[in-house]
Amino acid sequence: MKKNKRSLKLRRAPIIAGPDAIGMGRGKYSRVLLKVSGESFCKTNGRGIDVDEINFLAREIKEVIETGVQLAVVVGGGNIVRGSQFSQCGVSSATADYMGMIATVVNALALQDILEKIGVQTRLQTAIPMEAVAEPFIRRRAIRHLEKGRLVIFAAGTGNPHFTTDTAAALRAVEINAQIFLKATKVNGVYDSDPTKNQHAKMYQHLAYMDVLKSSLRVMDSTAITLCMENKIPIVVCNFKKQNNIKKAVQGQKVGTLIS
Repeated sequence: MKKNKRSLKLRRAPIIAGPDAIGMGRGKYSRVLLKVSGESFCKTNGRGIDVDEINFLAREIKEVIETGVQLAVVVGGGNIVRGSQFSQCGVSSATADYMGMIATVVNALALQDILEKIGVQTRLQTAIPMEAVAEPFIRRRAIRHLEKGRLVIFAAGTGNPHFTTDTAAALRAVEINAQIFLKATKVNGVYDSDPTKNQHAKMYQHLAYMDVLKSSLRVMDSTAITLCMENKIPIVVCNFKKQNNIKKAVQGQKVGTLIS
């Protein structure tokens, strides 16, 4: 008996909006997954949480929400804990990864609080149950929140060690039927070398998924890229520090690097 070839492709249902869904068709993309790293929550080369930085990020997110786009955000935690660093210091890799996942919840709570203070309705869902502060991740509930115009924040990664936040974001993008994966970084896009070390580094305008995988470009891990490729979700990598970049990317304007 012939065995089916294994694939990372997941079944994706069409986006079906209820009568109270908002914003469908106002921009190029109506449902977006935004991944922000832990460095979005602190000053450049800093650590911890900086309120000014979160306020800037919150305002950028609010502008996207006000266009009617259904937006979900996955947050990193590297500004507080980097699991890979702790695993090199004698802490078991699984424990270090759980520490990193808990750090994302700290960032998510800070972002949620500031967003709600500026009038954005939010729901926080975590892959590790924390009923006192957040809902557990439930796919159908997350989609319903989006249809009602609420911003959904996903924290705690996949809930399992040995998976990066990028992979968690790609997985959530597939699960909520996102039309695009927007990765906000501290550089303008994807380069052929580190632009912070090489002033002559070349930025790519467009890359194919396989270009990224074959060239081992440091965009995100191969599992995240493959998930997006198998499910035909384009990826845009852009600089979150530039005002309106997130909004421009959601509207389909040329910002950063497109991977498709």
